[in-house]
Amino acid sequence: MQVPLFNQAGEEIGKTELRDDIFGIKPNTAVMHQAFVRQLANARQGNADTKTRAEVAGGGGKPWRQKGTGRARQGSTRAPQWRHGGVAFGPTPRSYRQDMPKKMRRLALRSALSAKAAEGQIRVVEDLKMDAPKTREMQAILGGLAIESSALILLAEANLTIQKSAANIPDVKTLRAQYLNVRDLLGYDVLVMPLSAIKTIEGYLGT
Repeated sequence: MQVPLFNQAGEEIGKTELRDDIFGIKPNTAVMHQAFVRQLANARQGNADTKTRAEVAGGGGKPWRQKGTGRARQGSTRAPQWRHGGVAFGPTPRSYRQDMPKKMRRLALRSALSAKAAEGQIRVVEDLKMDAPKTREMQAILGGLAIESSALILLAEANLTIQKSAANIPDVKTLRAQYLNVRDLLGYDVLVMPLSAIKTIEGYLGT
C-alpha cells in the first residue's frame, strides 16, 4: 500500500510503502472491541471496599430480648438495616484484569491501523525535528498536514522537545510507537507517524 509522504512543512514529497499485512488487512471489529474493553478493564484499580456487619465497630450485644417488647426481633445493632451498620453485598477489592492472547492483541492493532489507513487518517512524515519546545511550531506542523481534529503523534523513541511542544495542544497526544494501543488508536482521529516510527511498528507487528 502506497501513501503520500510529507515533509515537516506539510508538503508532499513523494510516496512511501506501508506493509499490507499491517495497514491493509480487513479490520476484525470483534477483536478490536475485545482489546478495547480489555484495556479499559485492566486500567481499573478495583479497590472499592465496604465493611460488612462483621467488620464495623460496635454492636456485639442483642439490643433487646427476643419476645415480649412488641418490637421486631433484632440480633445486633450493626446489621445492615441499622444506622452505622454494615453494608450488605457491597463492593470488596477485586481484580478486573482480563487476559488476551498475544496474537489477538496484535491482530487488534493491525485492524485498527488498517481502518485508519482505509479512511485516509494516516499522515506519514519524513521526520519530526524541533530545536526547542514550541507549541506554536507544533501547531503549524499539524496545520500543514491538514489536521483539524484530534491527532496521535507516534515517536520511535522518547523526544522531550516534541512531547513538550504538543503537550499544551488540546486533543493532541504523543506516544512512543512501542506503546501503541487500541484505545489511543480509536480515541484520536488522525495518526501522525514519522518513517522511524513505522519501522518500529513493523518490527513487532510484522508477520
